[in-house]
Amino acid sequence: MLLKRADGSTELVNTKLLKVSLAGVIVSAICCFTPLLVWVLTALGMGAAIVMLDSILIPTLAFFAGLTLYALITKR
Repeated sequence: MLLKRADGSTELVNTKLLKVSLAGVIVSAICCFTPLLVWVLTALGMGAAIVMLDSILIPTLAFFAGLTLYALITKR
């Protein structure tokens, strides 16, 4: 996406990476801090997978938070 600055120059900004990383942070935070994923897995009959949620969701949240920071830093 091209953004036009006030001085007339244009700047190429990758907003897709930022959008994807923010969506990942939101989804993993919802699944990590609410019992939503536990309810879904229990309803699907996959209750045994609940034991592994912390070992998957917390690194996923950290990954997407880092990706968001990277997208914000490279956006400048």
